[in-house]
Amino acid sequence: MKLIISSTLLFILFFTGCSQKEPLNLQKLEKISQAQVLKVDLNTIEGFYEDNLNYALEVFKKDCKRSKRFNLFKNVCEKAQVATNGSKFFTENFVAYELYNKNGTNKGVITGYYEPLLRGSLTKTSKYKYPIYKTPKDMYIVDLSSIYPELKKYRLRGKIEGNKIIPYDDREAINKRDDLEAICYVDDRFDLFFLHIQGSGKVLLDTGETINVGYANQNGHKYKGIGRMLLDEGVLKGYGASMQGIKAYLEANPNRVDEVLHENESYIFFSKRGQGATGALGTALTAERNLAVDRRYIPLGMPVFINTKNSVTQDKIDRLMVAADVGGAIKGEIRADFFYGNGEDAELYAGGMKEQGKLTILVPKEFAQ
Repeated sequence: MKLIISSTLLFILFFTGCSQKEPLNLQKLEKISQAQVLKVDLNTIEGFYEDNLNYALEVFKKDCKRSKRFNLFKNVCEKAQVATNGSKFFTENFVAYELYNKNGTNKGVITGYYEPLLRGSLTKTSKYKYPIYKTPKDMYIVDLSSIYPELKKYRLRGKIEGNKIIPYDDREAINKRDDLEAICYVDDRFDLFFLHIQGSGKVLLDTGETINVGYANQNGHKYKGIGRMLLDEGVLKGYGASMQGIKAYLEANPNRVDEVLHENESYIFFSKRGQGATGALGTALTAERNLAVDRRYIPLGMPVFINTKNSVTQDKIDRLMVAADVGGAIKGEIRADFFYGNGEDAELYAGGMKEQGKLTILVPKEFAQ
């Protein structure tokens, strides 16, 4: 059954009002979701009531500081502030919908990310020579939505050359420049590359001070995973397809480093932050309780129950989390990046994480009746 809905409110009303046994194909849900969904009972979600729902409630309260800006969460966030029983709160205030892919399956890819710790200096030296750049002053963001409303989701990033705006530099071109402003310089280009993938991290300076850096902007070029490229080449055999395996391969093949890293033309610019890893929602990320998602299908601030497993330990992960971040590689209906926090274990788990998983979103009941 296909429903064409043009407003957020009508979307939510229809979203819950139907009880079909098949996923609904919901279209034109600009502010909520473009995913297919199937209404499910919380009792049928594997591991839901075995989870620490009181802790999940505390994380939801934290993320409500920003998500209550959205009409969808305003009232339920106010209720959360006085709630103390997580099981009661989520059961009484939400309706669950399992996400489906366009091909009708309810499983997608779950990866992991973490907050890396790099070593650096505010001064460029022979040791600390790889820059963490601020947003360039010569990069312009072109917004055509006032002229072409249908393009309101698109932003062009470019620079002026003569009397024309051309695409902004790709990774290779940026790496050859020395005229951009840096926050600091780090000692390992692999760690810097993976910082771009993670989107935020900490830098331990040679002065003993630790600073936080977070995503500020991007050069407008499409993200390309170098891991997939190397897997297709068949060169990771013996190294593994994890972040650690990729780094080991490149260290063993230094003549390929530039070639491989430059395949990912996307480049991330950073700003100095007052707090640790911060997601796109604007709140500090909570280890193993926040997800990066594709907000075309899962709104930021949405409670999401995930069923998957840790690729390294093989332990099951059945957990209620909050969508609080996005990522260049996180695209698709059932696609999420599991935030592991920081430290050696987080790096190990995030670097090796790639599993099939299910995602179930929790929609506030007030919009579902």
